[in-house]
Amino acid sequence: MFRLHEKEDTIVALATPQGVGAIAVVRLSGKDAIRICNRIFKGKNLENQESHTIHFGTIRDGEKIIDEVLVSLFIAPKSFTKENAVEISTHGSSYIVNQVIKLLIREGARPAKPGEFTQRAFLNGQFDLAQAEAVADLIHSDSEASHQAALNQMRGGFSGEISKLRAELIHFASMIELELDFTEEDVEFASRDDLQILVEKLLREVELLIGSFDLGNVIKNGVPTVIAGKPNAGKSTLLNALLNEEKAIVSDIAGTTRDFIEDEINIGGVIFRFIDTAGLRETTDTIEAIGVSRTQEKMKTASLILYLFDLGDTDMVEINRDINKLENLGVPFLKVANKIDKANQQFINELKSSHPDTIFISAGQKENLDDLKSKILELVNLDKFKTGNTIVTNIRHYDSLVKTRTSLLDVLNGIDIAITNDFLAMDIRRSLHFLGEITGEITTDDLLANIFSKFCIGK
Repeated sequence: MFRLHEKEDTIVALATPQGVGAIAVVRLSGKDAIRICNRIFKGKNLENQESHTIHFGTIRDGEKIIDEVLVSLFIAPKSFTKENAVEISTHGSSYIVNQVIKLLIREGARPAKPGEFTQRAFLNGQFDLAQAEAVADLIHSDSEASHQAALNQMRGGFSGEISKLRAELIHFASMIELELDFTEEDVEFASRDDLQILVEKLLREVELLIGSFDLGNVIKNGVPTVIAGKPNAGKSTLLNALLNEEKAIVSDIAGTTRDFIEDEINIGGVIFRFIDTAGLRETTDTIEAIGVSRTQEKMKTASLILYLFDLGDTDMVEINRDINKLENLGVPFLKVANKIDKANQQFINELKSSHPDTIFISAGQKENLDDLKSKILELVNLDKFKTGNTIVTNIRHYDSLVKTRTSLLDVLNGIDIAITNDFLAMDIRRSLHFLGEITGEITTDDLLANIFSKFCIGK
């Protein structure tokens, strides 16, 4: 857990990944950062230099040269943490890095905890809590969509929405609180009709943010996509074709896939987590039956199902039966007809007539896979995201918004049944509290410790 008195310490950590590389960056932050670094640096006197300057010299242990380095200076408040900060660029040897960090600790710095640099930036007012969390999301973003969502949040898009909602409610909260001081005079500073209109408006906006979480979760964590169908429909072949590698075992023997095979694919800037599953069929094989059962469970929790069937080994009755089951499941799905290169044209025409939205491919020949990818992207509707709307990607924010909604509904109910001002004020304060938790206007030590402990050391 972070303690406020530790905020006065100067902290040090490796800011680049562990391991051997061309260079490594050691980061210092705190009021004594420049002075501590100057003690082991041979070159210009760092304490006499301007902010945002870079200096060449050597790091020394007494007279022993450890490495030739470049030192970047950032003088408070013009740094990421708003404290004095130094970044030492050394050669990427783990020995050199360890020696430099040991020297800095000997001179008065202490090892940084996970996320402590970003936590200091938050505590020093560089940005709010939602923006701080976006720093971690940006580091871990692995697609264009997740990068854009994190960048928008880090630059204050989401925080701006929350601050606007909170500011509108604070005015009425203060008026209600003022009425409590004049209970005997029976005056009304806050019109209940105007309050109701405001709360209903806020509820609509909160509902939009809550509703965006499904899309935000997809953008951040990827779309769980199950490839389902009969044994030997070509599920493993399709997975291999999409991945462009031999990830799954392909065999003519039915029931080869007994458990899940999963991997990620970037399609149009969105990460899809494709899951190759056991074939859907009745079986007396105990192990395969377990795989089939797990497939059915996996399908229920998927965001998208690719229903794959072999054009040469499936009739229309079977296709219609499977489609009916998928429709009852309530999960979005695509009908994918495989092995078009070996199919009967009459059956293809019949299928096109009955199910015009069917996608025809040959997984083995990698034919029409681009069409399949386009359809997959269409089904994951990113239009809302691409128009610049605020998207909620963080489960903590989602939880606070749900609690805000409950409290706002309590306010409306209180207005409706004409509860006393003290109870109405309590419900409004609760709404403000949950909104404030998102941006960090309301925090606890436990909350901060939980959030920043998930960051990497050095950030």
